[in-house]
Amino acid sequence: MTADDTFGRLEDDDYPAYTMGRAADMLGTTQGFLRALGEARLITPLRSAGGHRRYSRYQLRIAARARELVDQGTPIEAACRIVILEDQLEEARRLNAAYRTATAADDPKAAA
Repeated sequence: MTADDTFGRLEDDDYPAYTMGRAADMLGTTQGFLRALGEARLITPLRSAGGHRRYSRYQLRIAARARELVDQGTPIEAACRIVILEDQLEEARRLNAAYRTATAADDPKAAA
C-alpha cells in the first residue's frame, strides 16, 4: 500500500479510521455510550487485528445524532430507532431523486 492509497482511504466515509477512544473524544461522550450504541445495533464498529473497535466518519455522524437525541432526554433505545428511521428516509429520498433523474433522462416529456 502506498501513501496515496492511505490518504485516499481517509477520505472514504466508510473507512474505519477512528479508535473508540478517539471517537468518544470527538463526540464528547464516553466509550460506554459508543458500546451502548453497538449493543442497540445502531452502529457496528469494525475490529482491528488486535480486536479493538474502529469507527468510520459515517458511524460517527450517526452516533452524534443519537447523542443529540439522548441529550434532549430521549431514551437511548428510542434515539437509536429514530436515527435508523431518519437514515432510511434519507436513503429513500436519495433513491427517489435518482429514479426521477433517470426517468426524466429516458422520457423528456415526463420532465415537463
